[in-house]
Amino acid sequence: MLPQEFILQVIQANPIESVAGSYVQLSRTGSKLKCKCPFHPDSTPSCVFYPENNSFYCFGCHVGGSVITFVQNIESLSFMEAVKMLAERAGLTVPADDRSMEEARREENFRRRLLALNRSAARFYYEQLTGADKRGLLYLRERALQPEIIRKYGLGYAGEQWDSLRSAMLAQGYTDEELIAANLCTRSAKNGGVYDRFRSRVIFPIFDLKGSVIAFGGRTIEPGGEPKYLNSSDTPVFRKGANLFSMNLAKKSQSKRLILAEGYMDVIAMYQGGFENVVASLGTALTPDQCRLIRNQRFEEVIVSYDSDAAGRNAAVKAINLLRAEGLQVRILRVENAKDPDEYLKKFGPAFFRKLIENAEDAVSFLLDRCKDGIDISEIGGRNIALQKAVKLLAGIENRLERSSYISKIAKEYEISQTELQEAVDEALGKNRRKIRRQEQQAVIQSPLIRDTLNPDANGRRRESKAEKMILCYLFRNPEALPEIRASLSEEDFVTDLNRRIYQTFLESADRGLPPEQAIYSADFTAAESGYIAGIPAEYDQIDLNGQSVSDSIRLLKQHRDREQPAESLSDAEFSAQFSRLIQNKRSGTA
Repeated sequence: MLPQEFILQVIQANPIESVAGSYVQLSRTGSKLKCKCPFHPDSTPSCVFYPENNSFYCFGCHVGGSVITFVQNIESLSFMEAVKMLAERAGLTVPADDRSMEEARREENFRRRLLALNRSAARFYYEQLTGADKRGLLYLRERALQPEIIRKYGLGYAGEQWDSLRSAMLAQGYTDEELIAANLCTRSAKNGGVYDRFRSRVIFPIFDLKGSVIAFGGRTIEPGGEPKYLNSSDTPVFRKGANLFSMNLAKKSQSKRLILAEGYMDVIAMYQGGFENVVASLGTALTPDQCRLIRNQRFEEVIVSYDSDAAGRNAAVKAINLLRAEGLQVRILRVENAKDPDEYLKKFGPAFFRKLIENAEDAVSFLLDRCKDGIDISEIGGRNIALQKAVKLLAGIENRLERSSYISKIAKEYEISQTELQEAVDEALGKNRRKIRRQEQQAVIQSPLIRDTLNPDANGRRRESKAEKMILCYLFRNPEALPEIRASLSEEDFVTDLNRRIYQTFLESADRGLPPEQAIYSADFTAAESGYIAGIPAEYDQIDLNGQSVSDSIRLLKQHRDREQPAESLSDAEFSAQFSRLIQNKRSGTA
């Protein structure tokens, strides 16, 4: 394993608020920072960052850990890959004489093989365009794509044979296992044979920001062929929800504005029309990771160009909310007299399309208009329903001045008092804040009642597990108390395996002069276990722990060991009541 001292050095050189701030939008609450969790759909800021020990914890999905764990989760990296990335960020050199480094090197070599395979496959598909079967080339010409644009995007063609790519790649020394891992081939469930995944399709290579081919999309050329578009699934070198088609070209644009289109052909048509700042999601709805990618490329405004049908409007609403959550300005492009940007450019040309972009509607106005969808606002009942939706939307606007502007606009549109509308929005804002506080409190109260899958020993020994976590939390807060507690509490006194391992790491860290939170940083724990560890101080954040509560906890564990049988656990109701009392005592100052 890597030396713990080096891991601590990496942690200290990468403040979690600085690293996380490059991915998510943080807001400060006292000494802590919060954001909407990037690891699960989150309507409220449930992910909390603790700069004092470089850790984080989400009260919604229970993901947590160190800055290393954060990078592991958000970049889909192994522990060693995350350490290496953070070390490079801080200008540190990772020790090389380690078994984990050897494993990391093997993983990196495999990734390089897959990237090389993708590059060879892209070249093969490109060459097939001008092969004997020219249906792919004819399709692209019918779409009026110029040869230089075809070359720019590396467009290709997969013929109708079942194994043409496989045969070509095997001849170059690649294996079936690599072809399957790259999602270029599939193994038959019937006979175990391996065959090409893309057939009779125009091929769109997908590039990462460095220009490496990481995946492919394929559009059928068969009449009625299904699915119309087939995209690579996630692979060791590709995560669909974290990449955007043509971002490798869009990032070179000098514009701070990005156009977000629905499909490959819209992107390519716009690029051919002189709009380089255009991307598309990869066969899925827009994701938070993709929004962060846009923000990280220093774009400030996004023009959403989706179809105007019901599905397109719904997708636009979701995209707006995700993009605004990342602090991006959003506008909506309305394409009239054409079904999509590709057709509009062919009919009217780039100059008129540029005017469309300049006149794009602001996102909040678009969302407020959606409040009236399917509602007759000429009737009092329908009018009230639309207003209630509008109030909820207005209460979600964080910027006070921006919110006031839209309140004024809606008050005029609905011919109501601006003061009354402001009061309704203020009431909704208060409800939102109270809801967030209740959710945080409930997470603390209910946490002992949730079945523990990471530390399964705790499920039959709730009281003992709770006592262990109280001791560990106390040590997080008071590391100087470890020698005293160590004198009265041995590793064998712990009832549950995971808590025992954490305590052992505390002791080992202390022997080496390292802080207790080193346990969060250790590669001895999985990412999920690191989240569990980070969750201990987070879980007890609203609870006062003192020397007496720790002494009581130690006595409980020793009594259990003396009996050599599980102590009777508290009921769920008793646990909830006890946690509620502890929280109330802290607030009233009686704890």
